[in-house]
Amino acid sequence: MTHDAVLLMAYGSPDRLDQVEAYYTDIRRGSPPPPHLLEELLGRYRAIGGGSPLSRIVEEQRNAVEADLRQRGTPMPVYAAMRHIEPRIANVVARMASDGVERFVAIAMAPQKSSNAAGYRRAVDGALAVIAATGATPPNVVFVESWHDQPRFVEALAATTREALARFQDPAAVLVMFTAHSLPARVVAEGDPYPEELAATAALVARELGLARYTFSFQSAGRTGEPWLGPDILEEIRRLSAEGVTEVVIRPVGFVADHLEVLYDIDIEAQAVARAVGVRLERARSLNTDHLFISGLADVALAALEAGQPAMTQGAVP
Repeated sequence: MTHDAVLLMAYGSPDRLDQVEAYYTDIRRGSPPPPHLLEELLGRYRAIGGGSPLSRIVEEQRNAVEADLRQRGTPMPVYAAMRHIEPRIANVVARMASDGVERFVAIAMAPQKSSNAAGYRRAVDGALAVIAATGATPPNVVFVESWHDQPRFVEALAATTREALARFQDPAAVLVMFTAHSLPARVVAEGDPYPEELAATAALVARELGLARYTFSFQSAGRTGEPWLGPDILEEIRRLSAEGVTEVVIRPVGFVADHLEVLYDIDIEAQAVARAVGVRLERARSLNTDHLFISGLADVALAALEAGQPAMTQGAVP
């Protein structure tokens, strides 16, 4: 009987200030950040308490998905790994092989497919290639390319948005703004499906909520000197205020856990802009270990395993 498993993969984020420089350097592919950019990032982590809760939350998600699968009568181990900080994807895949895993489904905790998410695939395939180079047989892997329209994921987004709307006296009058991490604008010309999948997720949630009107913005753009996808969240808040909008609920659809881009970029930076222009802004809570969301992840894993053949040959590197 095949020993199946699940691998949840996240970007990773430092949970202590003394990890920030190494983390930032890793994101920059080994190039140390200029002192002013490092200090700016350190300031953001200080503002949210000195570190990100992402690693802890992903571990809680791992444990929750494992429990969900067990309760369904389909028990299998669930592992968690990060791209830019420990536990690294390569080390976790090696541990999975030593644990006797013969096949696993790899799920990036980024619902929408993008060129950026391809880094998860490269990390897994690189790890499998290293195992194969030793003469051992690496596990087969089934990659989940996208789960942006998974029904329970959409339902969880809608339910948490509804909770946030209920904080207002007249929920029907509140404008919902969906957000996601920006990417360089050139990805559109390169045919990246990311913008379309984000729009599809937002439309599904809006339909679930019965929204006649909503808006979408991008956040957390990098400082690379090139154009990034917009409209930018801060500019959108100012624009809406100028149009007379005074109440907004932000519902991130590209993030599934609390981390810097939520706790600082929305809860601190966007909130400050909203207050300055007279907009009451509430954020729908992050999905984290929401039971609907966790069940949706388990659905994604089981559907991928049931689909049968692995997406790539063992240990192949594109």
